[in-house]
Amino acid sequence: MTDAYPVPPSSPSPLIPDGAPLPLPQLCGRIHDRIQTFLDEKHTSERLRNVQHQTRISLQVIDDALTRYQLPELSLAYNGGKDCLVLLVLYLCALHRRQLASDSTRVQCAYIKAPDPFDEVEDFVQSSAKTYSLSLLEYSKPMKAAFADYLHDMPCVKAILVGTRRTDPHGEHLKHFDPTDHGWPTFMRIHPVIDWHYVDIWTFIRHLRIPYCVLYDRGYTSLGGTTDTHPNPVLARQPSTAGTDLNGLNGTRPLKFRPAYELVDDEEERLGRDR
Repeated sequence: MTDAYPVPPSSPSPLIPDGAPLPLPQLCGRIHDRIQTFLDEKHTSERLRNVQHQTRISLQVIDDALTRYQLPELSLAYNGGKDCLVLLVLYLCALHRRQLASDSTRVQCAYIKAPDPFDEVEDFVQSSAKTYSLSLLEYSKPMKAAFADYLHDMPCVKAILVGTRRTDPHGEHLKHFDPTDHGWPTFMRIHPVIDWHYVDIWTFIRHLRIPYCVLYDRGYTSLGGTTDTHPNPVLARQPSTAGTDLNGLNGTRPLKFRPAYELVDDEEERLGRDR
């Protein structure tokens, strides 16, 4: 296990500047310019070249979605996690390309909360909603019921972009465009980042310097709720003294964990999840 992508000293300024949120057209333009610069770069790193390739594919999928559907018919499933964060940034880039971002544009999103959500996740979702001009509707229900309620509340929505990847549960056979399964609320699922690997997600986030939830710096690699999510044991640092354990029980010191972006293997991503 090595650092998935060390940001070079000459890396650009953060994608999202400090201070008051930018108007959406200006933010989308900034994101577009940064992504276009990245795509134009010549890299010797196979990893970066692969992320450039996946970025182009994802932008084409989103562009296809914007061709098939009117903007009010599209929404995003957003929960503050790394995958849907990359999807959101790519979506805003595509809106700029299509000149669809105006001061009145709101990015429609459904936020389905995990049971017992982390405060850090809740804080990041709310802060990113302000940063990215998200029109966010929240639901504290199982996913099927939550999507049914969302479509009832937003009857114009016909398709939802989802940050599912191939190695996620039930992701193996998905295509870029998949209608929901029988028995689910009816909408088109769109999967622009389905073929990204774990390391691709973090390479993109770190290369573009996209702000992300602080839990990832504490060794969490897949975010659920407080009752079923733990730091990934693969990222545990070697304890320097005896009397150190994973949870810090019985007065012992808890283990320290390396950040999420130091994980490389897709198959190890969910080792911190109970389900």
